[in-house]
Amino acid sequence: MKTDTQRPPLRIAGIGCGPRTRIYLKLAAALPECYQVVAAADPNAGRVESVRAHSNNPEFRSFASAAEMLAVPKFADVMVIGTQDALHKEHAIAAMEAGYDLLLEKPIATTLEDCNAVEETASRLGRKVVVCHVLRYTPFYREVKHIIDSGELGEIITLNATEGVGAWHQAHSYVRGHWANVEKASPMILSKSSHDMDIIRWLAGRPCERLSSFGSLTYFRKENAPLGAPLRCSDGCPVADTCHYNSAHYVTTQRTWLSYVYDRIDTATPEEIHEWLKTSPWGRCVYHCDNTAVDHQTVGMEFAGGLTATFTMTAFANHRHIEIYGTKGRLRGGDAVKETTGADIIVHKLDGTGERRWTQETIEGELYAHGGGDFGLMRALYDEIHLEDPRQMTSSLHVSLASHRMAFASEQSRLTRAVVELADA
Repeated sequence: MKTDTQRPPLRIAGIGCGPRTRIYLKLAAALPECYQVVAAADPNAGRVESVRAHSNNPEFRSFASAAEMLAVPKFADVMVIGTQDALHKEHAIAAMEAGYDLLLEKPIATTLEDCNAVEETASRLGRKVVVCHVLRYTPFYREVKHIIDSGELGEIITLNATEGVGAWHQAHSYVRGHWANVEKASPMILSKSSHDMDIIRWLAGRPCERLSSFGSLTYFRKENAPLGAPLRCSDGCPVADTCHYNSAHYVTTQRTWLSYVYDRIDTATPEEIHEWLKTSPWGRCVYHCDNTAVDHQTVGMEFAGGLTATFTMTAFANHRHIEIYGTKGRLRGGDAVKETTGADIIVHKLDGTGERRWTQETIEGELYAHGGGDFGLMRALYDEIHLEDPRQMTSSLHVSLASHRMAFASEQSRLTRAVVELADA
């Protein structure tokens, strides 16, 4: 990050104060040389108050809705769009028409047509839009990209990547939660794994020409429910004491997940939380929900020049790992490697001259989530908003559209069981 003493801090505001927007604005407030947090809008006044409390700005402005905020003459430089997926197009276009550059949470929108509409608006109005593909800003993936670009692996031939969503994350977000029903949100390959599509496209460094995909909702279905399991965990479930997904865990071992949907977690008693779970979507049995999101999916890709890649998303593993095979060496990295070797990345030379290990400095805390990607994004945003050419930004709208097209094509292939040809601009 290069700060310029002649440039004032960017004034930044947010629409939709869920966990992502709150993190970005909290990080912005922690970088006062770069940002001034000036406002936030959300129907939930408590969430807006949370942003205000961290803003360090006595003139902070609170709004009850996006419409209320955008009706006021422009008062900020950058608007964070962190509403639910289905509202991204509406709020992004409205904010750009009001004069704002954007930090836009992924996905850009829930259909390719709407994604293109957002890009058309940005191009027509000359707005800069950074998409929150935070993995690009992590030390880990930046090191992987550096190794590839250095030529240490030779010509890249094959890339394999895996995302283990985690059983509890799956249950919380994609079975009980906001992204559980594809018809109301977006396909999981887009809502969850557009990060991974973006990283694969970035590391490949060339267009994806065709792909195929398979996957389904296999486990979180009513036919897999334990005998006698009721519709809600609180209704006398016979396996409550042994069920990994029982909602009582929100009060004990899964309080972090609870904090994403329950705003009084720091003040409510366990009894109050249990009472709330009796009627909340997050109190439902995971085998008796209206979920349609897949719990596993695999994508096979062919890029220009013959490079091939696979991506596997599964609810039944944790974290990400990657393997890259080149003509001079192979790279293994991620949590699976870390657990067995202590190193984050291992590069093995094919000529027999040994291997090289890279270990990332440990970073902990809420503000360093996504492997430091959230913090990295906010540090970079200050400089990238000042670039004259939006296409030079690390995760610009243009480059993000390429991986979004891959995600939409993956879902098309999964549903039709056909290889999908695509032109990746």
